[in-house]
Amino acid sequence: MLKQYLQFKLSQKLSPQQIQLMKLIQLPTQAFEQRLKQEMEENPALENGKETVDEFEDNFDDFDNSSDELNDNESINADDINVDEYLSDDDIPDYRTHANNYSSDDEEKVMPYAAGTSFTQHLNNQLNTFRLSEEERDIAEFLVGSVDESGYIRRSLSDIMDDLAFTQNVFTTEDKIEKVLHVVHQLDPAGVGARNLQECLSIQLHRKEKQPDIELATVIIDKAFEQFTKKHYKKLIQKFDITEMQLKDAIEEIERLNPKPGGSYAGNNKMVEHVVPDFAIKIVEGQLELTLNGRNAPELHVSREYSNMMKGYKEAKDKSKSQKDAVLFIKQKLDAAKWFIEAIKQRQQTLFVTMSSIMHYQSDYFLSGDERKLKPMILKDIADEIEMDVSTVSRVANSKYVDTPYGTKLIKEFFSESMTNDQGEEVSTREIKKILETVIEDENKRKPLTDEKLALILKEKGYPIARRTVAKYREQLDIPVARLRKKI
Repeated sequence: MLKQYLQFKLSQKLSPQQIQLMKLIQLPTQAFEQRLKQEMEENPALENGKETVDEFEDNFDDFDNSSDELNDNESINADDINVDEYLSDDDIPDYRTHANNYSSDDEEKVMPYAAGTSFTQHLNNQLNTFRLSEEERDIAEFLVGSVDESGYIRRSLSDIMDDLAFTQNVFTTEDKIEKVLHVVHQLDPAGVGARNLQECLSIQLHRKEKQPDIELATVIIDKAFEQFTKKHYKKLIQKFDITEMQLKDAIEEIERLNPKPGGSYAGNNKMVEHVVPDFAIKIVEGQLELTLNGRNAPELHVSREYSNMMKGYKEAKDKSKSQKDAVLFIKQKLDAAKWFIEAIKQRQQTLFVTMSSIMHYQSDYFLSGDERKLKPMILKDIADEIEMDVSTVSRVANSKYVDTPYGTKLIKEFFSESMTNDQGEEVSTREIKKILETVIEDENKRKPLTDEKLALILKEKGYPIARRTVAKYREQLDIPVARLRKKI
C-alpha cells in the first residue's frame, strides 16, 4: 500500500567551488601548474601576467558565490544580470593590491626531459648482430618485448608460447623458445631476460673472466642458492670444503652484481620524476624563515576584452537574442575567472599558514637538523592551531615537499605518533626509530642483534617498548631480520 508523508532532513553539502578548492590545495607545485594551464585553456576570460591599473580596473569585491553560477544558461535571464557588477571602477580589487615577494625569475620554469632510445629498442638493436631465422627473430623480439623495467621476463615459457600463437600467429615449442631465450641472455646489460634472481646472477657470473673467486661464486649461485640467500655460511663452508676467507671473497663478488639489470640502462623510457619543493625554510640570523615557491603565486587577471564585451552589451540600446546569449556566456566565464583567482589566493594562504604552523611546532628540528628533536605531532595538533579541518592539513602535508638546510623533505614525514619514555615524557616514534637504526648500524655484523635484544637495549636507553614493536619499527625502516643482516 502506497503512502505519502513528509520528512524533514538537515544535511550539509560542499558546493562545487569548495570541492574544487580542496582539490587545488591538494596539488603539489608541478600538478598545480598543469591545472593552471588547463584552466587558462578552458576559460578565455582568464589571462596570465601583469596588467597595469590604469588600463583596466574591475571590482571583484562584490563577487557572489551563489550556486546559480553553475546552472545551465537557460536558467539565467540576461535581463537580470547586473552588468555594473562587472564594470564598476569604484575600487581597485583586492587581488590587484595583494603584494607578494615572488619574482618570476626566482624559479626556473623550463623542465628538463629525458630523450633517447627506449630500453626495448636498445635490446632489439642488439638482435641485429645475431644470425636468426625469421621464426627465431619473431620469438626473440617477443621475448624482448616481455622484458620488464627491471630487466626480467616474469612469465612462464608455456604462457609465452600461447601468446605467440594467439597474437603473432607463430606456432612453436617451449624448446625453441628456450633456445632463443639463451640468445636474449647474451644481450647487454648482462643478466637481462632472466626469469628470476638466481638466473640473473648466474648469467652475470658466467660472463665474467674465470678466476677462483668467480668460479666459487658461480657454483654457490647455481648449486646452493637457497642456502646462500638464508646466509647459512657454515653449511656452505662444509658443502664446498672451503675456508671462511674464500667464502667471503666469493660473496663480495656476488654483491658486486646487479640484481636489476634493466635499471642500469640510463636511456630507458621510464618517466623521470622531478621533485619541486613547494616551500623553502632558511635559517637567517638564528631565526627560521619560510617562503612559498613562486610557482604557487601566479599573476592572473580577468580579460579586458571580455569586460569590454559586457560594457558593449550595457551600452547597446536594442539587445538582440544573440547578444543576450553572448552575455550569458560571458557572465559564466567572468564568474569562473573571478572564482579561480580567489581560489588561488585561498590556496596560497592555506599552504603558507599550515606550513608556518608545522615549522614553528618543529622549530627545534629545523634549527638543528637532529631528527631526535622531532616532537610528536599529529594532524589534529596543526588543525587545532590554525583552526582548520584535519582533512585540509592532510591535503597540504600529503604530497608537498619543503626545501630545508638538511635536504628536501616530504612534509608528512614530520608527523609521528607519541610514546612515553621511562621518565614520563612524550617522545616521537621517529626519535625511537632513529636510535634503533643507529644501534643496528653499530652492531657486530657477525652476530647481529635479535629483536628481543634490541628491545632490551632500547629499554636501557629509556624507551620501554615491546619486541613486536621493535619488529614493526624495523620493518618500517626496511631493515631485515638479524639472520639476514649477518656478514662474515
